[in-house]
Amino acid sequence: MSASATQPRRALVIVDVQNDYDGGNLAIQYPPFRDSVVNVARAMDAAAEAGIKIVVVKQMAPETSPIFAKGSHGGELHPEIARRKRDHYVEKVLPSAFTGTDLEAWLRANDVDTIVVVGYMTHNCDLSTIIHAVHMGFAVEFLSDATGSVPYANSAGFASAEEIHRVVTIILQSRFAAVLGTAEWIDCLRTGALPERDTIHASNQRALARAAA
Repeated sequence: MSASATQPRRALVIVDVQNDYDGGNLAIQYPPFRDSVVNVARAMDAAAEAGIKIVVVKQMAPETSPIFAKGSHGGELHPEIARRKRDHYVEKVLPSAFTGTDLEAWLRANDVDTIVVVGYMTHNCDLSTIIHAVHMGFAVEFLSDATGSVPYANSAGFASAEEIHRVVTIILQSRFAAVLGTAEWIDCLRTGALPERDTIHASNQRALARAAA
């Protein structure tokens, strides 16, 4: 990490920290929800102390949906997030927090150039929001221990929650975001250091060198 005279103009974006992920109908497995939600709360507290604006995003689904159903306990924000201060609130129906919402307009009105993404899930709404943000010209920081994944099995195969989380974070670091832990990020706020970023080519060359060793 390196210090810079030009500091990011950040907003912390809390994606879908809802009760269904906490042992509900879409229980986060890796990293465990009980650990990652603590880091989400730590990031919110650090952002508030640093004067960084906080956006809370909530996924909405029809009343008949098995997950995040309107009016259900599972669809409500987790208490740790609901009780904390926020500067803006967004409801969405698609994976990206930008699609069909006022998030982009609000960020630009507040002169934000970098979003810090935490919440769920690593491979779905976080990934969609991050890629969407990059395509609109925002820089992204992603706190990998303040999020999580679930396992999948379908016609394409099987992947554990740990495999999905690990692979997606590696892909994000290669091009789309600076990926780091919550403690590292809080230290960046304290010191002014910038999180490490990478490139597709450099990431590929390291992998080839590792395979050849």
